[in-house]
Amino acid sequence: MESKNYFTKPKLIKQKQYEALRSFFVDGLPAKTVAEKFDYTLSAFYSLIANFRKSQKNASELYDQFFKIKKKGRKEKPEKSKIISVIIEMRKKNLSVPDIKVLLDSKGFDISEKSVYLILKKEGFARLPRRSKQFKPELPKMKAEKSISIDISAETFSTNLGGVFCFLPYLQKYNILKVISKSSYPSTKTIKNTSAILAFLALKLSNMRRYSADDLWCMDRGLGLFAGMNVLPKTAWFSSYSSPITREMNISFLKELHKIWIKNELLSDTSNLDFVTVPYWGDGSHLENNWSGKRRQSMPSMLAVLAQDPDSGIIDYGNTDVMHKNESAVVLEYLDFYRSDQSDNQKLKYLVFDSKFTNYENLNIIDERDVKFVTIRRRGKNIVKEIESIHSESVKKVRVKNANMKGRTLYVNDRNIILKGYHNKKEIRQISITGHGKIKPALIITNDFDLKVEDIVRKYSRRWLVEKTIAEQTDFFHLNRISSSMVIKVDFDLTMTILAHNLYRLFALDLDRYSHLSDVKIFEKFIANSGTIEITNNSVNVKLKKKRNLPTLLSVMEENKNIKIALLKNKNIAFSALNHS
Repeated sequence: MESKNYFTKPKLIKQKQYEALRSFFVDGLPAKTVAEKFDYTLSAFYSLIANFRKSQKNASELYDQFFKIKKKGRKEKPEKSKIISVIIEMRKKNLSVPDIKVLLDSKGFDISEKSVYLILKKEGFARLPRRSKQFKPELPKMKAEKSISIDISAETFSTNLGGVFCFLPYLQKYNILKVISKSSYPSTKTIKNTSAILAFLALKLSNMRRYSADDLWCMDRGLGLFAGMNVLPKTAWFSSYSSPITREMNISFLKELHKIWIKNELLSDTSNLDFVTVPYWGDGSHLENNWSGKRRQSMPSMLAVLAQDPDSGIIDYGNTDVMHKNESAVVLEYLDFYRSDQSDNQKLKYLVFDSKFTNYENLNIIDERDVKFVTIRRRGKNIVKEIESIHSESVKKVRVKNANMKGRTLYVNDRNIILKGYHNKKEIRQISITGHGKIKPALIITNDFDLKVEDIVRKYSRRWLVEKTIAEQTDFFHLNRISSSMVIKVDFDLTMTILAHNLYRLFALDLDRYSHLSDVKIFEKFIANSGTIEITNNSVNVKLKKKRNLPTLLSVMEENKNIKIALLKNKNIAFSALNHS
């Protein structure tokens, strides 16, 4: 009897609805009778019938209305459907699996690249064709997290720029992190000055096209960790941060770096000096016109000066506050900068620059300060005729080594002359050079009477290295961009560029077979690599994807494995290869 009551007098609501509807549709009982039997009002039962008929349009809803089937396998995570929709939306914008993974990590989604790939495959998306960097699309506009300093706790995430972490051991090894923290650069309410400077440095080192890829570095957790933050700040922060920075802050910072280069014997006895034009793309009415070799025109711009060591490639000094009225005095300012710490280990003996860098009066001062100079004399018609009339017996044939250690034959005339505007009645050494492929002879003048001719020619020819470096900075470090969403004070931008360039040089000096490469080539071969960052209690493990030059990189970084990084809570940083490319 109890078994019969289970069907005729159901207690569960769903079972009661099922038995009532079955009596009406299958047994054919009138609605009034069924309503009385199962204790419904007539109107309530009519509503039940109407809702049931409506649900018949969808077979799955009909099936699940009274009977629920338990799904086999793992339970589906509540946020999985949300992740799938985000992944699909990103792929519709032609984003690659690594890019999608980086964005998901920045939003706190825990999912692997393989899972992203399998979801896309299940949803019917084909693999993307291989594309060069310039044709890759911008990342979608997603709301980035607010940048804050973080405690380096255990976690794992992906990054598109894992190679940038190669520079952290050099920042620690050469005490550059300590110099940054003690500098007069400002801190903000949420970001200390060390993290702020490293945020700028991260963009410089990673060749980030700051005017077209803002979303990428706002979302990349790897770049954020490099600066000791969760993610890097947005564009507006970079512009506002540089506003209060003064020239005095920059020069003080460069002086502290200068002590580091001297202490580690990275500066030789020679400095090459040259000017660089930084174009201004706004209303340049307040600026002077300077010749831009890259643009091949004279244009409103800022004139900057750089001093580079020809052996190590380290740039020791930079200044953008140069005007026509004081450009001849820049060489004296550099001497004051070099000798400002009054230490006993000053090594500077030679200054090398071109004919338009300073005037003859300042050559007198350089000579009085016991520094040798090597420069070019301007050639007039009378001077050229005078040189051409020199008797062949006075011409000496010399063999000068090139940068590739191969020799080149030149014909030189070495003699002492009196130069108008130089010391009164004091001789200067003039070396005229022919046989170098130029139509007119080159005239080198110097106050060094002891150095061999071939050594002086070689010393001046290496000055062209600084011109090459300037060209690299113009392209790689974005000093000459026509458009940029970031408005940065030029002198501060140049200071950050100098630090970024010098880090590349320190890294390149450890790459025996690649030390001659330019910064952009070092970036392309070694630094431009994505991977996974794994933070443990004792170390930060950077796992980079397979690449042709990765074994060389790992070999170099193995030598720095015992360096504890203060920025990373004194954890060691270790590099290894991922098991997939």
